Amino acid sequence: MSASALQAITARAPRSDGVEARQRLLYAALALFAANGFAKTSTREIARNAGVNISAISYYFGDKAGLYAATFGEPMGGNAGDFVQLYDAPDMPIEEALRIFFTHMIEPLKQGEVVRQCIQLHLREMLEPTSQWAEEMERDIKAPHKAIAGILCRRLGLSRPDDDVHRLTFAITGLAMQLFVSQDLVEAIRPSLLNTPRSVDTWAQRLTGYALALVEAEALRRQAAAKPAAAPVRSGRKKT
Repeated sequence: MSASALQAITARAPRSDGVEARQRLLYAALALFAANGFAKTSTREIARNAGVNISAISYYFGDKAGLYAATFGEPMGGNAGDFVQLYDAPDMPIEEALRIFFTHMIEPLKQGEVVRQCIQLHLREMLEPTSQWAEEMERDIKAPHKAIAGILCRRLGLSRPDDDVHRLTFAITGLAMQLFVSQDLVEAIRPSLLNTPRSVDTWAQRLTGYALALVEAEALRRQAAAKPAAAPVRSGRKKT
């Protein structure tokens, strides 16, 4: 939803305090931060677009930085790091762990324009980092990566991840991230792949299968590498 569209909606909405006002602030801030960045977005502009008093920002979020931090996770239903405990259990089968990982990772794609703004915000934060970037890196990038690497180690019989486990982890998590980054391309080429909640759920199922195939390919590669080399076959007659 664009900032102008959001402003039009909030202009028609009844003014009230509470959940509704907080939500309007959150989505107005998301649209503006995604378009203009943290430094170039004023609290006065956010409040005006949300149709609330500027004091509501401090009431609900503490300050501008608190509101900025909230836009990274709340519109998408939570931060990626919040769901790690759901699939990072030592006794959980790898297929179930990956299914839960992909299901929660791509669930926000059902929100359409909101998730586009969230991705734009994350990309902007990477290019123009604030203090928020360090927190995002630790909680929403490193934590899921560490969890997936641990799951792979258990499947491959390793006590700790090596370089190839990290490569495989990046490949698996990249399957989900590619959908977010390439959302517009997918919709331009094959819109039916993302245009309904059911199609997003299908992606979660397929990505789980693709990831399992990558894991099994790595397991076979390691098995082949661990086999001793066959002794060379000698040819020709013995010398007498």
